[in-house]
Amino acid sequence: MRKRVAVVGPTATGKSDLALRLGEHLGGPDMVEIVNADASQLYKRMDIGTAKLPTGQRCGFTHHQLDVLTVRDEANVAAYQRHARNDLESIENRGKRAIIVGGSGLYVRAITDALDFPGTDPTVRAVLEERAQHEGAHALWEELAATDPASAKRIEPANTRKIVRALEVAQVTGRPFSATLPAYTDIVPTIHLALRPPRAALNARINTRAQAMFYGGLLEETADLVEQGLREGPTSSRAIGYAQALAVLDGAMSLPEAAEATAGATRKLASRQIKWFRRDPRLNWIDVNFQEDGTLPAGEWERVTEAALVLVQAADSVA
Repeated sequence: MRKRVAVVGPTATGKSDLALRLGEHLGGPDMVEIVNADASQLYKRMDIGTAKLPTGQRCGFTHHQLDVLTVRDEANVAAYQRHARNDLESIENRGKRAIIVGGSGLYVRAITDALDFPGTDPTVRAVLEERAQHEGAHALWEELAATDPASAKRIEPANTRKIVRALEVAQVTGRPFSATLPAYTDIVPTIHLALRPPRAALNARINTRAQAMFYGGLLEETADLVEQGLREGPTSSRAIGYAQALAVLDGAMSLPEAAEATAGATRKLASRQIKWFRRDPRLNWIDVNFQEDGTLPAGEWERVTEAALVLVQAADSVA
């Protein structure tokens, strides 16, 4: 039985590269389609700062859930769940295999697990947002830590949006936000692969990528997105890289400062992603032996691809 494949892991580990390589071994573009599970890559024209794979480098594979939102739109995991699940069903109805690829852990689980997302209450949310503005995010985080410590452990004390959402869910449903996350159980049989590089090498890759983004057109891309309404975007304007680029455009940061701030924020993101994925017992971790400078030795991608392919074939052989 051909199973779905999920390729996950922290940022800057080469997930998109592995997905393409696996896709070639599993039948090529005629037999495989790819579904994005990176929240920032949902946005049109947010390309450089999200490390989105350019169209010409997608090797002919159809990609879903890329470029589906404008920068004015809010990224909403419940809406993503509906659309991405429809994509997965359509792919399989065409007799093809789906490869899910991305590092946004909740978005991945939204389409692999039986997650139900509670609705919103505009009045409750407005009150919480006003409190956050006057009391500060940390005060609300402390409230969350007292009532739902499991959620507080997963949410940064400065992440106002997620703190407000967790408190809103608790008030609307009468249950802690952490109770909405079920056990790690696939709704459709899936083989879960996760890339794991040495941490020092991952940090080097993140630092190099942040520099390359800022010296490779991120400021120009951000200036263009401002014309499209980036500043009004509730989630896009806060995306790592774009928030720092806006600071440069506003004169609040120099370009080198913004590149370093982006690298630092991305390293923290990688730490959160690693903690998130470590909790998932379904993951098959594949070590990627990046060198200390973040580069790959000759033949390493071939070895990693072969290891991933063996896992997929073994999973397919289980009824």
